[in-house]
Amino acid sequence: MHKDIALIIERFQKAVKDPGAYARGWKKKNQKDVIGYFCSYAPEEIILATGALPFRLFGARKQIALADAHLQAYSCSLVRGALEDALSGGLDFLKGTVFPHTCDSIMRLSDMWRMNLGFDFHIDLVLPVKLNTQNAREYMIDVMGKFKRDLEREMQTDISSEQIRLSVKTINQIREHLDDLYGLKCQQPSLLSGSDFNAILKGAMIMDRHEVLDMLEDLLEYFRTLDIKVPTEGKRILLAGGLCNMPDIFDIIESSGGFIVSDDFCTGSRYVHGQVSIQDDMIAAIADRYAERVVCPAKHSALYSRGDHVLHLAQEKNVDGVIFLYLKFCDPHAFDYPYMKEMLDNADIPSMLFEIEDQMLSEGQFKTRCEAFIEML
Repeated sequence: MHKDIALIIERFQKAVKDPGAYARGWKKKNQKDVIGYFCSYAPEEIILATGALPFRLFGARKQIALADAHLQAYSCSLVRGALEDALSGGLDFLKGTVFPHTCDSIMRLSDMWRMNLGFDFHIDLVLPVKLNTQNAREYMIDVMGKFKRDLEREMQTDISSEQIRLSVKTINQIREHLDDLYGLKCQQPSLLSGSDFNAILKGAMIMDRHEVLDMLEDLLEYFRTLDIKVPTEGKRILLAGGLCNMPDIFDIIESSGGFIVSDDFCTGSRYVHGQVSIQDDMIAAIADRYAERVVCPAKHSALYSRGDHVLHLAQEKNVDGVIFLYLKFCDPHAFDYPYMKEMLDNADIPSMLFEIEDQMLSEGQFKTRCEAFIEML
């Protein structure tokens, strides 16, 4: 790999390894605010338009101690890890936090965040659950408009249509470049290791978006000059689930003989999917994108939309098998799994389910199951 390209990937890896250090450095250098957000349904285009850094919160892989006083042990590791990080001072660089209402756990985390932490502001984004009606579209537009007004009040600024339009163009380009990178990795899975690709995706959600755009353009310019060859060995694997905060998982799958060619992650292709159209009413355009993008289990667009999407993705990418990686105690994903597995079974696409926790990854067990699954393929 070219030295400059290796340095770009190293920058992504460094930021993702210690997101807090990156955010503090960015804040000090630019003298601007950092706004945290949970979930890919948070409209980062509007956050970016304030001049602040939109910063995706992934939780923390540290030992849980302080959060246990507020949460039951059966809360998912994202919620427990994020609260632990905040209570221990690991998120002291945040100006405020945005909570899109998705699952029950995130909504309860929002309450605890408000009552126990002293950030300057806290915004709940109460999105519609059912997305396939005209009423839902109108409600989504109202929610995005209210979010803009809430941000203006809390940040003590006015957000112009032109600022939103510029931020939309930046985010659109980032998503387009990430989608192109997905396409190249599908053609040649060994182009980037799974952990490097994961770092690029996560870095795009926490780093300066203009910096990210420049780095992605350099990566694509380099990769497009390479002679792409389809590998003859190894099994093509699709990953599916919520978010994955564990780079070791990708290394384990690849060392077991699998090539990760795509994913259906909240921190992956679901974040990348869909563009915001450039039009006069940019708030309506943003609302439409978030209503029409690939849904997560906490939203509804059709009875089998999630299963249809994963099945289509598996067939389109010509995968040999699907590995579901679910955070333990994540009810929305758990409810979806049985019918999605049945749809894959009916299409003769093998699948495996593995439940993970950020703070307690059973690497040996996961490696054993991966090796057995890929050998079966």
